[in-house]
Amino acid sequence: MSDLAETLDRLAATIAARKGADPAASYTAKLLSDGPGRCAKKFGEEAVEAVIAAVSGDKEATASESADVLYHLLVLLAATGVDLDDVAAKLKAREGRSGIEEKASRGR
Repeated sequence: MSDLAETLDRLAATIAARKGADPAASYTAKLLSDGPGRCAKKFGEEAVEAVIAAVSGDKEATASESADVLYHLLVLLAATGVDLDDVAAKLKAREGRSGIEEKASRGR
């Protein structure tokens, strides 16, 4: 398992443990208590910041903003009841297919 996979697993477990915690004591608990809409908004904001960092060519900022994106994605998944294994299953089902073929199969 890569360092990233292990880190994401630990982070997802921490986020799950913060569900129902005191929002005054935990940023994660606050986001989760605000509901999926707020979590989605924060994820989108962080994604835009990552795009800006990448376009500017700043590798350090891109890595930092990407960490924020991954954290907020995990919070969003927790808020909507989607497990990392659910996401992994979707990715696994797409393995070995071209992106163009896979996207066409979704009819979008």
